[in-house]
Amino acid sequence: MSSVQSYVFEPAPTPAIPVIGQQARFPVRRIYCVGRNYAAHAREMGKDPDREPPFFFMKPADAIVPGGGEVKYPPGTADLHHEIELVVALHRGGRNIAAADALEHVYGYAVGLDLTRRDLQSEAKKAGRPWDFGKSFDQSAPVTAIYPVVTHGHHAVGKITLAVNGEVRQQGDLSEMIWSVPETIAYLSRYYLIEPGDLIFTGTPAGVGAVVPGDKLVGKVEDLAELNVEIVA
Repeated sequence: MSSVQSYVFEPAPTPAIPVIGQQARFPVRRIYCVGRNYAAHAREMGKDPDREPPFFFMKPADAIVPGGGEVKYPPGTADLHHEIELVVALHRGGRNIAAADALEHVYGYAVGLDLTRRDLQSEAKKAGRPWDFGKSFDQSAPVTAIYPVVTHGHHAVGKITLAVNGEVRQQGDLSEMIWSVPETIAYLSRYYLIEPGDLIFTGTPAGVGAVVPGDKLVGKVEDLAELNVEIVA
């Protein structure tokens, strides 16, 4: 008997992101997202930014839009919001990872957008329902190429900004995160088995707002790439 695996239909290709300085691409397994990880953003969302335990939601791996570019305005919403974020790419797995060892699991960093159907998210919150329709939809995670740690180092401080049609809407500094990257990895690994290929969107600074078809977004994290996205009908 043949040992070659067969399928009832051809499986979709593995979502993958370009890597700076390499031909090989980074395969994406899961996308974890940290909610309200900047104090000012927590306040604008009507929450007290004390240091409560972090919370997470997820997006499907195929929600990524590698390199940015055109993103279709999603169905079912009249209030699509931008959220610029530092993205952490992991290349080592583990469970119950100590914060002191967490950075050893980081392959590199990128700049990402957590696009949100805010009206659907707000409706779900009021009804005590999951946020999936508000967060986990097609093309909801544009992301730049990954900058490997071995050539570009770690990123704990630095400006993070997003402009829409040339007007700056979001600005902050990575040092303003309530939970740092090592702390976030450590906490997440208490509840999930971290695996190579996982991405962590680390939260967004204040200034989130709506975008419409025709808007051009430019997101930046100091010393990393520039993420350019155009919302199209």
